[in-house]
Amino acid sequence: MSPHLHTSAEAQEISASDPERNVALQRQVMTLSLGVAVVMLIGKLAAWSLTGSSAIFSDAAESVVHFAATAMAGFSLWYASQPPDDQHPYGHGKIAYFSSGIEGGLILIAAVIILIQATLDLIEGPEVEHLGIGLAITGALGLINLFLGLALVRVGRSTNALVLVANGYHVLTDMWTSLGVVVGVALVWATGAVWLDPVVAILMGLNILWTSGRLIREAFAGLMETIDIDETARVMEVLDRAAATDRIKGHHHVRHRRVNDQIWLEQHLLMEDDLSLVEAHDRASQIEAEQRALFPQSHVQITSHLEPVTHDHADDVPHDAIVDGSTLD
Repeated sequence: MSPHLHTSAEAQEISASDPERNVALQRQVMTLSLGVAVVMLIGKLAAWSLTGSSAIFSDAAESVVHFAATAMAGFSLWYASQPPDDQHPYGHGKIAYFSSGIEGGLILIAAVIILIQATLDLIEGPEVEHLGIGLAITGALGLINLFLGLALVRVGRSTNALVLVANGYHVLTDMWTSLGVVVGVALVWATGAVWLDPVVAILMGLNILWTSGRLIREAFAGLMETIDIDETARVMEVLDRAAATDRIKGHHHVRHRRVNDQIWLEQHLLMEDDLSLVEAHDRASQIEAEQRALFPQSHVQITSHLEPVTHDHADDVPHDAIVDGSTLD
């Protein structure tokens, strides 16, 4: 039997409705996030203008960056959902990692600005006023961000939308910043120790700095297609089970990659020499169906190369030319 290339494009969809529902849900929460970002920007700038607090300034500065990052995330979410075309046959999903990296970079800029301003205020001595009003505004906005951030992360993870997850973490970072500001400003208000105000701002800046590093690392891993060990292990488990039940004689050249909610899997399946092409195709299709079922919330594209177990191969392309994903760490 000559080698046969089997590509399972016809059955790779979860269903016709699930992707549409996911996209609609993603757009709804992103629209909500954009609207809230505008409210946050106006509210926190107003609180800073009223109080002159360095801590509240750190919160307001982060919100300025957050608004720009959320606008970028909204565009990226729309662009990533566009279908493949002649110039982008694998789709547009990688913009999610690019967007996440930009968001991390913008947060980094905000952190640096906050740290510089807070350090200057600590040296020169801050002047604060109307702290009660500032506390009320900041606390209310922080509570809104808590619920929004959790919703973004939940929807992003359930629909494999990195853009929403990154945006959700950014919103939660904004919430933690607001919480720290509320605690710090409340202490200043209660004790009169105004030096606490820039100290709190410095602590918030360091927290924002840590968040930016995490987003940038995740974006880099996605752009470089770093292997997901858990997902690959599940794929290999299906193949090993098929070999144990004698549906295939072995497998090699197994590679798996994910881009947002898109998964591509390549594999070589070894079959008995005298097996008919129809039977080999049916067995491969059964194995692919089991692998596809591992990722019910993703679009899965599987390419299986079927080989007779005793066939020869070109000397310059040995079977171990590509390391199976399961051996990578």
